[in-house]
Amino acid sequence: MTPLSYNVTEPALRLPVIGLDPNTSLRNLEFVDNSADISEREVEEKMRQSDVELRQILDFMPQYVAVLGPDRDRTRIYTNQAALEYFGSTLDEWRSADRRKYYHPEDWERLTRETQGEFERGLPHEAEVRLLKRDGKYRWHLIRWNPLRDEEGDLIRWYVAGTDIEDRKQAEQRLSNENVLLREEIDKASMFEEIVGTSPPLQTVLSRISKVAPTDSSILISGETGTGKELVARAIHRRSKRASRPFVCVNCAAIPRDLIASELFGHEKGSFTGATQRRSGRFELAEGGTIFLDEVGELPAETQVALLRVLQEHEFERVGGTGTIRSNVRVVAATNRDLDAAIAAGMFRCDLFYRLNVFPIEMPPLRERGEDIILLICHFIDRFARKTGKTFHSINKTSLDLLQSYPWPGNIREMQNVIERSVIVCETDNFSVDENWLSRRPPSTESERNVVLSRKSAFEEKAIIEAVLADTGGQVSGTAGAAARLGIPGSTLESKIKSLKINKSHFKSADHIKTDNGYDSREFAKFENTSSP
Repeated sequence: MTPLSYNVTEPALRLPVIGLDPNTSLRNLEFVDNSADISEREVEEKMRQSDVELRQILDFMPQYVAVLGPDRDRTRIYTNQAALEYFGSTLDEWRSADRRKYYHPEDWERLTRETQGEFERGLPHEAEVRLLKRDGKYRWHLIRWNPLRDEEGDLIRWYVAGTDIEDRKQAEQRLSNENVLLREEIDKASMFEEIVGTSPPLQTVLSRISKVAPTDSSILISGETGTGKELVARAIHRRSKRASRPFVCVNCAAIPRDLIASELFGHEKGSFTGATQRRSGRFELAEGGTIFLDEVGELPAETQVALLRVLQEHEFERVGGTGTIRSNVRVVAATNRDLDAAIAAGMFRCDLFYRLNVFPIEMPPLRERGEDIILLICHFIDRFARKTGKTFHSINKTSLDLLQSYPWPGNIREMQNVIERSVIVCETDNFSVDENWLSRRPPSTESERNVVLSRKSAFEEKAIIEAVLADTGGQVSGTAGAAARLGIPGSTLESKIKSLKINKSHFKSADHIKTDNGYDSREFAKFENTSSP
């Protein structure tokens, strides 16, 4: 029997059939020949069904899903039903509409600025934006863009997923508002007329301020340099019946001794060389209000007498004048010196001390106010950050531990300077402090040396200052200056140098071993162990 063969089409393929029975049905042959077409159709149908199922899954997702093209304009290809329902658009409207209509105007500008580089580099990225809902309200969403690449690494699609985060943003806003309210409450509780703190020693001071402020009693504020004595004086004035009247501040150590009387009580024309006209003193300027005499322990003896008369008789005379001027001024004085020692050394009048010390207030040093350290740090960071236009979200843990353990020999003034300096140089939102800026000088040195100096006669005081100036090469301020060596403020030392007629330039001209009074600078230690008779 001759073998038979049949031609089939689509695709053209010759199938040799060996040993075929002539009675075989053509239907069976057609089934065999079309099996390839049936398989392809089944695959296509399954793919179609899978595509439908995938779209249904995407439409049922609460997230907003979109597919964008790889071109520069990122042509919109597809988005799911959840997104279309949120925007209130059809697929065609979504594809053709201006993108900006879906974004909050403020967020669109920011989004364009922040994401352009990532799109150009084909990198995944995300952003939080507000999208406009069909009801005309905006809701916050977290949008993520992820690139799809082919086997050769070419970008072929952008997949976009959006998640509604409105509830989270509202919770964050509520928390932020609560933090603001809490901070305000803390400020109210921890600030008393700009005095920051909640520690027991400070609360004792604040209690005393509240009790004495409404009265007209004289007040003597004592404490180390930098503890905030002037703030206390201002708080007393603001809470007194004199709050609407002037508050006049005088630093007694910053005014030369031969001019302090004129500064306080005024002078008549021609009363001394340079007095070309009558001048009102600080007591006249403070009439009806409060005068704050800072570093009152530095007053010379003759001025102490005039001040005592004001406190006792409520009257004074101008320098060179003959008429008596009545005074209605409350006196608040402050000192960082040991006035008891000054009285014993004959440097301060005992009767003046008792007139000033009607109501004593002692400011505690910062090392005794451990609970206030963090409050003060945050207060100063906030103050100086606002001044410099910076924002800090956190404080470096190491720096915070360092600031809390530091003894602060310069008290609040030193902390203020350290924080301000750190804010200026800090370049991140995490605040930190350079450890080298914190002095390791023992906290007792300043008070001890200040007392030692206060106990000396004018002759011995001049000798000590000259000895230290010789040792520092005439340098007054700075960590290596004479003021730091003596443990007194630079302004105080400058005043003493003027009043004692010491020539600073003399010590800068050459290596100086002996002072004008014959004291070797190395003999300064001897004065620390002796006092005036």
